[in-house]
Amino acid sequence: MKLAVTTLVSCVAALLALGLVMLYSSSMVMVNSKTQTTIGAHYLIMQLIWCALGLGISVTATALDYRLLKRFAWPLFILAVVLLALVLEPHLGKKINGARRWFSIGGVSVQPSEFAKLALIVILAWYGERYQRQMHTWQRGIVLPGLIIGIVLALIFVEPDRGSTVLLAAVSGAMLLIAGVRWSYFLPPILMGLVALTVSLLLDPVRSKRIFSWWYLEESRSGVGYQADQAMLALGAGGWTGLGLGNGRQKLGFIPFHHTDFIFSIIGEELGLIATLLVVLAFILIVICGIYIAVHARDTFGLLLGAGLTFLIGLQAFINIGVVTSALPNKGLPLPFISYGGSNLLLMLGCVGVLLSIARQGRAAATEVNPFAATDELPTEQTA
Repeated sequence: MKLAVTTLVSCVAALLALGLVMLYSSSMVMVNSKTQTTIGAHYLIMQLIWCALGLGISVTATALDYRLLKRFAWPLFILAVVLLALVLEPHLGKKINGARRWFSIGGVSVQPSEFAKLALIVILAWYGERYQRQMHTWQRGIVLPGLIIGIVLALIFVEPDRGSTVLLAAVSGAMLLIAGVRWSYFLPPILMGLVALTVSLLLDPVRSKRIFSWWYLEESRSGVGYQADQAMLALGAGGWTGLGLGNGRQKLGFIPFHHTDFIFSIIGEELGLIATLLVVLAFILIVICGIYIAVHARDTFGLLLGAGLTFLIGLQAFINIGVVTSALPNKGLPLPFISYGGSNLLLMLGCVGVLLSIARQGRAAATEVNPFAATDELPTEQTA
């Protein structure tokens, strides 16, 4: 357990440090469209503030017993649903690029869907533990948790935020399978959801164009596929070792949102293929450590909670890297711990804190069973 915790913390710390460096490198040449002045270190300062808050949340979550979340599972879920509904109100929610996903508070944008991700994982972990002996039935295993998941996904879907919808659906499905849902019950709702998603994408001109541009990137490289094409150029230009920190060219107005969703392409251009592979390796290690911690949790709630949080981090990273490398169509999800954005950074660091709490409690439980588990000492025989 100690090795898993050390590896997890080390990987997260490395990604945070890399994110801060690359954020400054990618944003120092950006120009404010209103004042026509360079942004400079503004994004870096804001990210440092969010990082400090996130680390505070992470340390607090680590110190507390994760089982306290059981008491607040329903209040957190209800609050998340209320916030997701309020953000759709034109007078309350802020609309950016055709999507209403943010609250603007004192000039700072906050995304309630990030909080909803955590709330949904907590409520499903609570539900899976409470009804673990009945999860193999249709009603307890599919219908009731399906209603809980459906409410959150529907509100996020209409923002619209297809990327977060797909991400949360995958994480929720994985948690239900771990909780004991039968595959024969699980597959029909999944197929229905895929059909509904496909139809909605085909009926949505913006999203359907993204899909077709992904299929035919060469034909759409000057239009809808421009961002993906420029990202591929950035990755290709970096080679093995990159052009050097700060020497990237694609950030000079060629790649939109290069400091958020497409920051991975700037890493590849300036630091090279080796750095991008190390980033991928760091996320793989985080997933492995998270799964190990979840498997060694002291109860079913910890198992499901740890698995859900680990899948959330891992799948979001997988989708982001897949989009930047054109392995997946554009979905607009940030790269955990690296992309600019306060709401997601707070969520990710909070997830790490809860995972560390699960590890701490799991180790304490092992020590209770075997007093010598916390150390490597063995009992010595008493001599007369």
